[in-house]
Amino acid sequence: MTLRRGRIYILPTGLGLAFGVMLFAMLLGSLNYANNLGLGLTFLLAALGVVAMQACHRNLEALVARPAGAEPPFAGQDAVFRLALANPSGAARCDLEAQARAPLDAPVSIDSGGEATVQLRVPTRRRGAIVLERVEIATRFPYGLFRAWAVLHPGERCLVYPRPAADAPPPPPSPGGTGGGAARRGEDDFAGLKDYHPGDPPRHIAWKAFARSNELLVKEFSGAAEPLPVFDLADAPGQDLEARLSVLARWIVDAHARGETFGLRLPGQEIRPQPGDAQRRRCLAAIAEFEAPEPDRV
Repeated sequence: MTLRRGRIYILPTGLGLAFGVMLFAMLLGSLNYANNLGLGLTFLLAALGVVAMQACHRNLEALVARPAGAEPPFAGQDAVFRLALANPSGAARCDLEAQARAPLDAPVSIDSGGEATVQLRVPTRRRGAIVLERVEIATRFPYGLFRAWAVLHPGERCLVYPRPAADAPPPPPSPGGTGGGAARRGEDDFAGLKDYHPGDPPRHIAWKAFARSNELLVKEFSGAAEPLPVFDLADAPGQDLEARLSVLARWIVDAHARGETFGLRLPGQEIRPQPGDAQRRRCLAAIAEFEAPEPDRV
């Protein structure tokens, strides 16, 4: 989305209105007393205001904005939308502000040919999806006398996870139930070391061996097979669907924090047990979209 001249609006700020009133008072006083120096100063300041208005408008012209992703939050937290601003012109752009429901923390400046990413924080109140439909890019550069702005409609979507329950009971023992991949090696006896592969639990990494050889190895155990936990919506307690999904979210977050391998089972959907942050996101997204309400639009 390129900010063309026709979609940029500009109006004086409160400071600009006060500046205009001051110029009018200076003009009346200079005419009343036939003060040529006063008239010259009035016209000089008026010209400065006109130049400031043009500079403020041109500070937004030709900027290129594009969505740069979003960070999924839990319900009740702020959804963080990222917006990339590129400056293809030969002049730097200063004091740029981006606003959705809440203003940007601090204005950003972009050098000639540069790019900057701004973050827009939008409060959330429930799980599901939230769509960013309106963003305002504005500036008060150079003197704060005028405010120029342009309205964008990116339509970016962000998923909102259910809020984890504060007092969820521990999950019931799971028999696995995902076929041949539902069991892992036990942890009765240490069997040796093997090369690290992405997805191995962090708690199995042999840090002492890594300190000696600078080679990432994973501890391997032998013993009885042990079922992997599969969190089932049917096992989650709660008075309604939202409370049960909150319990599932708590089980998923806690299992990931302990470095465990886990899966998820919902009516009509099953996610096989895997470790890692990608699995956490996958499971949280599944429960966030399960019978989700209509997306909130901001």
